[in-house]
Amino acid sequence: MNLTENTSEKLQGELKGMKVITGALIGVLGALFLFCVYGLMTNEDNTFFISMIVVPIVLGAIIPLNYAEMKKIKTELESQKPTDLNSNL
Repeated sequence: MNLTENTSEKLQGELKGMKVITGALIGVLGALFLFCVYGLMTNEDNTFFISMIVVPIVLGAIIPLNYAEMKKIKTELESQKPTDLNSNL
């Protein structure tokens, strides 16, 4: 994705959407991880929970990628701001 071609409004909307999606991903993966840990501690047959605990661990790798993309968008938004401080006077 080429960020320089997008307007500030579009980048701000994209940043807001990524924040919401990343927060939801953290919440769902955290809940799944806790569910698996609880299942491992309480049940005798652990095969399901052992196999399911891999999912939040592996999908957790998406979170740093999202934060890196959000950082790029923030940097692009900063570069698109007007640099002349006297333009508002």
